[in-house]
Amino acid sequence: MKQLREFDIAFVGLTPGVHTFQYQITDSFFENYGQQDFSNCNATVKLQFDKKNNLFLLKFEVGGTVTVTCDRCGQPFEMQLWDDFNQVVKLVENPDELSGDEDPDITYISRTESHLNVADFVYEFINLSIPMQRIHPDDANGKSGCDPKVLEMLEKLNKQGEDTTNPIWKGLEKFRDN
Repeated sequence: MKQLREFDIAFVGLTPGVHTFQYQITDSFFENYGQQDFSNCNATVKLQFDKKNNLFLLKFEVGGTVTVTCDRCGQPFEMQLWDDFNQVVKLVENPDELSGDEDPDITYISRTESHLNVADFVYEFINLSIPMQRIHPDDANGKSGCDPKVLEMLEKLNKQGEDTTNPIWKGLEKFRDN
């Protein structure tokens, strides 16, 4: 995978304290990561990089929009992104020995490193900002933003399923009341 150089932070030259970085993320960013289940990404990721002696405290603030497909009606819509994530990066002698630790919020890098590439963090946190269930938000009147024809069809299918009884249960109805 091609390294994204604009996401390299040369932390060796930074003074201890808080430093701010900002990244504009579009669909071209995700070309390195393969096919995504969203499109038209227009996100801003603000990174607060707090440099300490042997560790870095990173706070990622994700905002913007992506186009996703509605799970209910199958139509695309623009979804707002907003979330923030914290990550700790520790400088250690042997990061390979510690990489098996269970805490996903801590990353280990070697003391001999001079740069930290945050592209994978940005990718992960944008994906985590998108909810698992993607349904059109309601409009100002509280009405669903989904395609009304699809909602009508789903309602018909739902009623149709309630009206029919499965013949397997026909003889067992007499035991239900007892």
